[in-house]
Amino acid sequence: MSSLHLTKVAFGCASLEALTNRVARRASKGEVRVVTRMRPKRADELIGGSLHWIVKHRIVARQQILRIDDRGDGRIDIVCSDQLVMLPPVPKRAHQGWRYFEEDISEEADPSGVGDLPPRLYGKLAKLNLV
Repeated sequence: MSSLHLTKVAFGCASLEALTNRVARRASKGEVRVVTRMRPKRADELIGGSLHWIVKHRIVARQQILRIDDRGDGRIDIVCSDQLVMLPPVPKRAHQGWRYFEEDISEEADPSGVGDLPPRLYGKLAKLNLV
């Protein structure tokens, strides 16, 4: 598996269930296309890596990146597997667009317990740089 991954906020998804429904609606022939404006400079390194989804300041799921396609309108499709792998919640600050992510997240539970904090409390602690 690749050593380079992406994180992306699941904009408009208030829960893991909403993200799961979105992926299911957009799936076609075993793939889901995630549209972005910019081509990742390290696109070749991403193939085989994962797109990690952030919902409410937590990484909650991932999908394998199959390829990067150019679109006719100048945008880019990050083509992912339609299989959404659920992960134990891992705290992650929200950001715009996507970010490179060097480590892949295990499907095992986070022993620190930080991921189990209520989203609102985690958000406040993150703003204070305490988590």
